[in-house]
Amino acid sequence: MTAIPGPTESASLQTARWLARPIRFLEDNRRRYGDAFTVMFKGFKTPLVIVSHPSVLRALYGERGHRMPPGRQVTLKPLVGARSLLLLEGSEHLSRRKVMLPPFRGDRMRAYEPIMRDASARALDAWPVGRAFAVHPSMQSITLDVILQAVFGVSDETRRARLHQLLGDLLAATTSMSLQVQVLFGRMAPLEALQVQAGEIDALLLEEIAARRSSPGEDICSLLVQARFEDGTAMSDGEIRDQLMTLLMAGHETTATGLAWTLDLLVRHPDVLERARGGDETYLKAVVSESLRLRPVVPLAGRRLTVPLEVDGLSLPVGTDVTPAMWLTHTRPEEYPEPYAFRPERFLESPPSTYTWIPFGGGVRRCIGAPFAELEMRVVLGEVLERFDLRPAGRGAEGIARRNVTFSPRHGTRIVATPR
Repeated sequence: MTAIPGPTESASLQTARWLARPIRFLEDNRRRYGDAFTVMFKGFKTPLVIVSHPSVLRALYGERGHRMPPGRQVTLKPLVGARSLLLLEGSEHLSRRKVMLPPFRGDRMRAYEPIMRDASARALDAWPVGRAFAVHPSMQSITLDVILQAVFGVSDETRRARLHQLLGDLLAATTSMSLQVQVLFGRMAPLEALQVQAGEIDALLLEEIAARRSSPGEDICSLLVQARFEDGTAMSDGEIRDQLMTLLMAGHETTATGLAWTLDLLVRHPDVLERARGGDETYLKAVVSESLRLRPVVPLAGRRLTVPLEVDGLSLPVGTDVTPAMWLTHTRPEEYPEPYAFRPERFLESPPSTYTWIPFGGGVRRCIGAPFAELEMRVVLGEVLERFDLRPAGRGAEGIARRNVTFSPRHGTRIVATPR
């Protein structure tokens, strides 16, 4: 085993530094220890090895057998359920991934664009024009509306409004800083207090699933109801519920946060904003890619090694917990000249290789909804830029706050919007 260096202060202090200044914590450790270093967080029994070199990521993502650290089960299971794609491993994970991928490909995905545009229009109609406001909550409302219609298939407006309220409250609770601190410092069983809140949501979702069995539509819930595994069997109602909650947890907060970060970057780079407004979808796609590079929403995605990891002089044994650090990978000057500059053109000039741009992870654990999220970001941004002139509400760029597993704009991206 290679001796991996890392900070020597207590687990409590490392955890406090991670919570307070996560990017500085990562940068300081990279500067001191290089592309691979260990950290020790409160509640962890063993050190976590953080890696960022593309060759190491290729080796890590290329092995399908690596498993998730046990803590992820404890944290996510109360919300997404035991049959969630996020929690399954091995053949069970692969079989579900195979039947869940088709809705996120090609023309099928493009069919959801009108839903995205309509959800955007409803939210933008409520913007307080001419005065400062935080845009992140508006983006959350849009992405939740899109999930309720395109993914869950809820067409009844009353039922959709009720689920919007219930799910919004549940998601807000899971991302609260007080809950994160309690979980990290072991002061409560993670998320157990939210299970009662989730009960009414489950009942409404099961009713929607039953309705799709009798009258399927074009939404993703209907497609999951009709999906069959290789042996001809179908998912149970309970498992479909778990996968719907998985798509919610994976696609709501992350996409909304990605949009908020992109708007923060755009209003501080007027030349990029003006070009993005030109209607060139290729350039808008580059804007989204560059934003996700410079402001990755999910910072870490750990795995526990089931076979040794041997690459480029790094030797880690079975049982080691390893995670890529997206920010560190995305700011390597070898791959990205001027790594801290916001330059969407770099994605037009020289698209990155697979393991140098990893906002959605990689390998068989890569987020299945990545194309959906990128499309939604382009559609929403296009609607915003068509309707409004934008400027920042303050001088400084947004700082980073941790919200559950995401890096979010500390003040919600405060902007001023005026009609065009």
